[in-house]
Amino acid sequence: MGSSCTVNILEIAQIKPSLESPNFTIEFSLPLTFFDSFWFTYPPVEGLLFYNLNDLTPADFSSEILPKLKQSLSLTLRHYLPLAGSLKWPSDAPRPFILYAPDDGVSVIVAESDADFHRLSSNGIYEAVELHPLIPHLRSSDDSASILAIQITFFPSQGFSIGITAHHTVLEGKTTSMFMKSWAYLCRLGNKENPGLPLELIPSFDREIIKDPTGLDLDILYLNQRLICSSGNKSLKVPTNKRATPNLVRATVTLSQEDFKKMREKVLSKSPDSSKTPHLSDFALTLGYVASCIVKARGGAGDRSVCLGFTADCRHRLDPPIPETYFGNCNVILADISKARGYMDFENGFAFGAVKVSNMVKGLKEKGVFEGAKDRLTPLFKIAKEPPGSVQKLIVAGSPRFDLYKTDFGWGRPWKVVLVSIDKNEAISMAESRDGNRGIEVGLALKKPEMERFLSMFLKDV
Repeated sequence: MGSSCTVNILEIAQIKPSLESPNFTIEFSLPLTFFDSFWFTYPPVEGLLFYNLNDLTPADFSSEILPKLKQSLSLTLRHYLPLAGSLKWPSDAPRPFILYAPDDGVSVIVAESDADFHRLSSNGIYEAVELHPLIPHLRSSDDSASILAIQITFFPSQGFSIGITAHHTVLEGKTTSMFMKSWAYLCRLGNKENPGLPLELIPSFDREIIKDPTGLDLDILYLNQRLICSSGNKSLKVPTNKRATPNLVRATVTLSQEDFKKMREKVLSKSPDSSKTPHLSDFALTLGYVASCIVKARGGAGDRSVCLGFTADCRHRLDPPIPETYFGNCNVILADISKARGYMDFENGFAFGAVKVSNMVKGLKEKGVFEGAKDRLTPLFKIAKEPPGSVQKLIVAGSPRFDLYKTDFGWGRPWKVVLVSIDKNEAISMAESRDGNRGIEVGLALKKPEMERFLSMFLKDV
């Protein structure tokens, strides 16, 4: 299907925060909240941003692009000190915590690749494992784990990519995207003295605003539940051998505003009483339709189980709401388990999924963030114990609201944004479409026969 992506590592650097003076020392610590503990033991999130520069020479990359990226990263880490630190769990501590200490920094790998940049950054089919050499690993041990790792890969005469690996116990997509936009903003500014960040990019580290009204100590509850599921292993060591399922291929599809219009009309035509029709957002329509196509592409018995899941940001759902710039996890996962036959219905399959998504969001709005919080991990653990392949999982990573295609470091917007880690957890990714026309871009990682069946039916029935 194509040659594998190989990289030659040119440099491994540690980029430290740019502090006010050489003698400036600070130790910065943050506790985990129950939102963070929920994701403990969850695999890291891996993302790639491709930047197309067809005339990029080795000299230009090493003398202009790389120094600017490093300098602006150092300036950005000054505002995001926890990212330069580590997740710690000493043997005498009841729970993990985040710690930045003097001389900490972010590991940055600089590499060069002979792969076909335009094929790997295209929407077409290629093997999922081809992207793995472009992604760095987190450093980890039993009592410590790095929070962020970066890899900058040069493709001669084609462009470069920035690979990000983020520890999910500390970061979710919104915070990671805010950090990336901050880095890009300071890089565009160049050598401006003492550059600051716009208010919408300044992180809020106030943990006191996260309240647990349940009286259940959810942070310890989730942590203990995660530990039980992992046989009580307190180690922070991040496994590096959890690779993609064999024979997965990747592809990207896009749904436009015109597609959403047709989908809404189709659903409404089957529901005479519009007052009973749920609010069908672009997200709900996208997930419902893509889920239906994926379930049909796999085929099989209609009585098998399908788990549909996605996260919902809680910043504006808490009482009182917290700042949009809050640093850390602040989301809940919503999940539904249904029989495959609902999604496989030829006429109503996508409406079945879209209505489910809409009802899950409506339920969160009506019941609040803390309804059922104690048992929120239970269905996920039950699914994990099922025989491999018995439950088809469709989990959403990313969000069209992150606007990652606006991450311009000074050399134009990303040519392609890819969530690499979807090939390890049966997920699909979502992002805003690059053309800026309010469409939604969906990344897929499926077995080749399923991908071919998916693409053969995609948008044919809309």
